[in-house]
Amino acid sequence: MSRQQPEQQAPPVQRLRIRYAKRGRLRFTSHRDFSRAFERAVFRARVPMAYSSGFNPHPRISYAGAAPTGSASEAEYLEIGLAQVVDPADVHAQLEEALPDGLDVLQVVDATVPLGTPSTGLADLLQASRWVIGPLAVPAGVAQECVAAFLAEESVVVERMTKKGLREFDCRAAVLRLAAVPGDGDTPGVRLDLVLRHTVPAVRPDDVLTGISRLTDLDPGPAPLLTRTQQGPLDEDTGEVGDPFAG
Repeated sequence: MSRQQPEQQAPPVQRLRIRYAKRGRLRFTSHRDFSRAFERAVFRARVPMAYSSGFNPHPRISYAGAAPTGSASEAEYLEIGLAQVVDPADVHAQLEEALPDGLDVLQVVDATVPLGTPSTGLADLLQASRWVIGPLAVPAGVAQECVAAFLAEESVVVERMTKKGLREFDCRAAVLRLAAVPGDGDTPGVRLDLVLRHTVPAVRPDDVLTGISRLTDLDPGPAPLLTRTQQGPLDEDTGEVGDPFAG
């Protein structure tokens, strides 16, 4: 006897793209933990999710460019597919209420396009990230000299343990911009302002910090904070990171 085929779900009638932040202790939330928390949040908020077809339907949620566990971010993105047309402002308010403090919804936009119209996927829009690293436990002049030495190199090889084992890769090639910025009264301590191109394998800000330290013997101090401030399309002429919701 043939196995009964699963019910085919209707395609989404609306797509929303969401920008959210990971702050404070919630920066230690892994991507898997966040996805579980977000699915619980859309259920509690009664967001009319569309579901995938198959024997185990899942809500249509697409994650893109998640920050490494332990790093803070003001620019995380995902997309959801809905079974009903809703006001993005209502979904923003509902999710903000349902998610814990530290996982904060910053923006919700309608990304629905007419049927048959080409659409750029969210992941394709996330080409580069801007990061702030620090404060570092070194004088500004020392940090600036170390940055200059790093930028003068064509290649800086580092190692990192990945799911496929210990991998060796060039962390310099992905660096589009790097500067040591002295602190002021509001933000004491020197910080690194870093723009990274998204590559495969992905180069993370801590890889760059490791590369600088191995090249120059820089001691950044205990566990400097890594914060992603922007993520989006890359302007190849200026090296600036744009807004994936613009246009």
